[in-house]
Amino acid sequence: MIEQALATVEEWVSYFGAQELPVLRHTRRQLEEAREHMDKVSGKLIARIVLQDPLMAVRVLSYIQPLTGRRLHHDVATIAGAIMMLGVEPFFQRFENLPTIEDRLKDAPPHALLGTIQVIRRAQQAAHYAHKWAVWRVDVDVEEVTLAALLHDLAEILLYAFAPKLALAIRDAQLADPRLRSVNVQEAVLGFPLLSIQIALCQAWKLPPLLLALIDDAHAEHPRVRNVVLAVSLARHLAHGWKDAALPDDLKGIAQLLNLSEAALGERLHLALPANEQQETQQSQQNAQTR
Repeated sequence: MIEQALATVEEWVSYFGAQELPVLRHTRRQLEEAREHMDKVSGKLIARIVLQDPLMAVRVLSYIQPLTGRRLHHDVATIAGAIMMLGVEPFFQRFENLPTIEDRLKDAPPHALLGTIQVIRRAQQAAHYAHKWAVWRVDVDVEEVTLAALLHDLAEILLYAFAPKLALAIRDAQLADPRLRSVNVQEAVLGFPLLSIQIALCQAWKLPPLLLALIDDAHAEHPRVRNVVLAVSLARHLAHGWKDAALPDDLKGIAQLLNLSEAALGERLHLALPANEQQETQQSQQNAQTR
């Protein structure tokens, strides 16, 4: 495991590219159970399993990309499309005896595994929100948006899995001072933001340009990217509880995205703050502004 930050983004990309990505133990177990009934398992079921695990999703996408150029005239930007192209039996032949995150981190510093699981759960929640909003927006391809939200914080997951001391240092700094911006803490610990590593990784692994664009916050003016950004932001802030001061801005942005009033959004998504907590949040924001 890496204990000190590497000097350049390129070194991180080279290091991660040389590793076999671990998956959740639950993912491995589900896939092993599905393999036992291979003749009855559908690609849709496999895709549903893969889409619960960001690292498994990346393994599938990075494996399929070199094949698309030989067989297709377009990129495959969804897990369902990748499995359809590969086939059920070849999928199971390629992805067996998978290493697990739990095994990898069994000797890691305390809280490393918990931190990894928390980031993955946050990614799962972001994917859930992104999927729901994409359906309501009648997006051209809901799974592309869902997958982008799932992979949005991929570099943070990789940091926990392969450099847990650095990941915990970033987490602890933000816990000590919640006012610190994530990108500033990442630059202080690593020398550059995690997004720089993530974009470079996606390019090195030849992930579809469309998926890369959806992950990149620099394109947030586009409604599909905005869908992803807001889903990730809401999942991140809800992880801190309903009193997170950024939640009102999240809800306002989501309401604008879906062309709903904030009251209607609360009813449809069950995300409205309880009245007493909303008042406390607004009061805390006012206090922060006066300090």
